[in-house]
Amino acid sequence: MPHTIEIVVAPEHRENEGLIREQAARTLGMAPHNIQHVDIQRASLDARSRYPVYRLRADVYTNDEQFSPEAPILDGFSPVTGQKGTVIIVGAGPAGYFAALELIELGIKPIVIDRGKDARARRRDLRAIQQFGEVHPHSNYCFGEGGAGTYSDGKLYTRSLKRGVVQKSLRLLVEHGAKSDILTEAHPHIGSNKLPGVVQNIRESIVKYGGEVHFDQYVTDFILDNREMKGVVTQYVGTETDQPATQEWRADAVILATGHSARDIYHLCHQKGITIEAKPFALGVRVEHPQSIVDAVQYKQTPRSEHLPAASYSLVCQIRERGVFSFCMCPGGLVVPAATAPGEIVVNGMSMSRRDSPFANSGVVTSIEPEDTAPWAKHGVFAHLEFQAEVERAMFSFGDGSQKAPALRLTDFIAGKMSTTLPDSSYIPGLVPAPLYELLPPFIYKRLRDGLAQFGKMMRGYYTAEANVIGTESRTSAPVRIPRDPATYQHIHIQRLFPCGEGAGYAGGIISAAMDGQNVARAVAVRLL
Repeated sequence: MPHTIEIVVAPEHRENEGLIREQAARTLGMAPHNIQHVDIQRASLDARSRYPVYRLRADVYTNDEQFSPEAPILDGFSPVTGQKGTVIIVGAGPAGYFAALELIELGIKPIVIDRGKDARARRRDLRAIQQFGEVHPHSNYCFGEGGAGTYSDGKLYTRSLKRGVVQKSLRLLVEHGAKSDILTEAHPHIGSNKLPGVVQNIRESIVKYGGEVHFDQYVTDFILDNREMKGVVTQYVGTETDQPATQEWRADAVILATGHSARDIYHLCHQKGITIEAKPFALGVRVEHPQSIVDAVQYKQTPRSEHLPAASYSLVCQIRERGVFSFCMCPGGLVVPAATAPGEIVVNGMSMSRRDSPFANSGVVTSIEPEDTAPWAKHGVFAHLEFQAEVERAMFSFGDGSQKAPALRLTDFIAGKMSTTLPDSSYIPGLVPAPLYELLPPFIYKRLRDGLAQFGKMMRGYYTAEANVIGTESRTSAPVRIPRDPATYQHIHIQRLFPCGEGAGYAGGIISAAMDGQNVARAVAVRLL
């Protein structure tokens, strides 16, 4: 058995294998040459003192112990033919793609269909929304290969440890091109410049082993027979002239993994008598600081050492018995337009792999419960969804018809007054001073105002006129849940329909969605095999 120890190293020595070996030997009271291998299990940056350090948890193998690296997961894959069953997966995000990989491992053929484009073609539509304010309803920052996570930094941290084996999801990402350090870092991320390539490699694996992936296929109907899901109907929304305008897809089961912004799928479910329900979600703003301010606060040094990553933060407080919290923090990142339809303003954050932007941004949101949306109760199960959409439309209505986002200086947002000018921002479409204190529903504005003031007390330097508050951060999670049986993962009333991932209300990020996809795939296999 290996010896499990903790090693503390300065940031400049984080990758120094020789020094780490010496530290391990010193801790175990032996000579370095008696150590065969030091296997880092976890690395976390501790910046609580004046001099930040990395704390490494490592398994140390001596020369008397055998270290054997785990075989690649893909080595256990074999081509699938459909003999053991075929499953349609709606959505090519992390839930859909990891469900497809799991099905292949179990011998079942997946057919993945997505309304959006592949990762490479999708970039043209992202440029259109950034540069020209043109929102493609099927290809944007939320829709397309890899889902919203592809262009949301690739953060891989999750608290959903009970939902599956995190390490398997991370190993599959590494086997498809992600850096191996995501296996050990406490808060791993891939970066929005690297993740599209990883996603494309996953697609190639799915196809290599007999699965199918089809883009530009927009689901317009479900094929139901006696409360059983038999398949889906799609409309082709691409540009190829040889594709049928509509197509039926039939299989032994359907995994619905459409993501948190597929509002039309929720309406389709309702029309077809497939039970859905409103669920709590969160809504607020995105706050952008100069990265140098966050670095100075967190590391207690200016400028930041070249050996330290861009600093982040995580803040939460209670305002009148409701939470206000930071969400999806992107150090060294960019604020991007995440609308999925014309006539709305939605913003999100992302970072490249090096996190080298001069800005840091984070969502700051508050929870939305049923009592908050009582005036929208006439919409029934869509009360939260309609509330969300109304806030997004209000943000758009203030502007000039483009994707310029309404914003205020942080100090002015808290004071409830207009800003005459705004600090520089990473948001390419541009910011416009706007009365966010009027555009946001009063109860949300008051919670955010008081919460941000509290953050300023909790994190010295956070409260500054150099920070922008940008509206609106509204796609934190799905405002609707598609209920399923917790034992079988099937819809509570529809057989062979398996709701999955963020869009169904069962995940909250790349890894939790990936694990949910794996769990659902295994449940499908139990049903089919």
